[in-house]
Amino acid sequence: MEFLSPRALNRATLSRQLLLDRAELPALTAIERLAGLQAQAPDSSYVGLWSRLRDFTVDELAKPLAAREVVRSTLMRGTVHLVTAADGLALWPTIEPVVERGFLGHYSREVAGLDLAAIAEAGRALLAERPRTRAEIRVALADRWPDADPTALAYAIQSLLPLAHVTPRGLWGQTGPAAFALLEEWVGAPITDGITLDDLVLRYLEAFGPATVRDAQVWSGLTKLKEVFERLRPRLRTFAGADGKELFDLPDSPRPDPETPAPPRFLPEYDNVLLSHADRVRVIPDGRRVPLPPGNGGRRGTLLVDGEFLAIWAIKGATLTIESRTPLRDQDSIAEEGVRLLEFVVPDQNHDVRFDLGG
Repeated sequence: MEFLSPRALNRATLSRQLLLDRAELPALTAIERLAGLQAQAPDSSYVGLWSRLRDFTVDELAKPLAAREVVRSTLMRGTVHLVTAADGLALWPTIEPVVERGFLGHYSREVAGLDLAAIAEAGRALLAERPRTRAEIRVALADRWPDADPTALAYAIQSLLPLAHVTPRGLWGQTGPAAFALLEEWVGAPITDGITLDDLVLRYLEAFGPATVRDAQVWSGLTKLKEVFERLRPRLRTFAGADGKELFDLPDSPRPDPETPAPPRFLPEYDNVLLSHADRVRVIPDGRRVPLPPGNGGRRGTLLVDGEFLAIWAIKGATLTIESRTPLRDQDSIAEEGVRLLEFVVPDQNHDVRFDLGG
């Protein structure tokens, strides 16, 4: 069995995540190929696509979001993802157990003894009228279940029904409370029968492979995928990782030479390339935690240097500050990429890139 080093895994994953070379792709095509982007912070997806697509502009995402061709919805790992409308409709039936399990893990005590099916139906009727904020959902359901925790009731609706986070939140630079609509109503199409587990694993490997069974489970939030990999084994290629674990991959997916140059890349908050493997050594060799800052997104994130997460960045005003525990290689290239990031996030200003090293 062929051995793959962490660096080889790094270059393979960066290639598939469009982080070795910016791709000339429409945003919708890229979102589908990437198996969605983390979108917990609404503006983060814009920076994520800017880092991956050549000459990307805000309108390339804002327009399909406004046209409901792409949506923000709670899916993999029970977290908010940006996906195409078609993927949102197909993924929900397969991922729904993950979302519900996450809800019950937080609110099982608060909803004990309640009829969750009745709560879901009440929420469906409520959202069929118009999109609602979480606060509006709390108030409406509290009238029917006055003794229940209203916050738990609102989160039950988010977890038991396929929902879209509606615009204008999610459009670049626009803020406001999150509001929700029934996914089918928002995109004007029914929920499908769901993507099969086999196809879900293949989509994952295409976007994040080579990977272990455990990696796919961490990315999706699903469990017991070993039998899926075994069923797919004749269609896959296998490798050995540095820790001896078996890695699976699509036979024809790119696995670049480990010495392929990896330019500096500014990633947004919660970027999936950092969160989609059980063993993150391929991109986080020192095991540092991925920061999860609050906010609307697009102003903070992590920096890949030679393909590895080595620094964090933040934009305040027109100044980009890069913080690292240690000196960084090729600071000129990092600064040049940083100026391009500033031109995207805060155009038409006097930009400044600063390094805060060794802190």
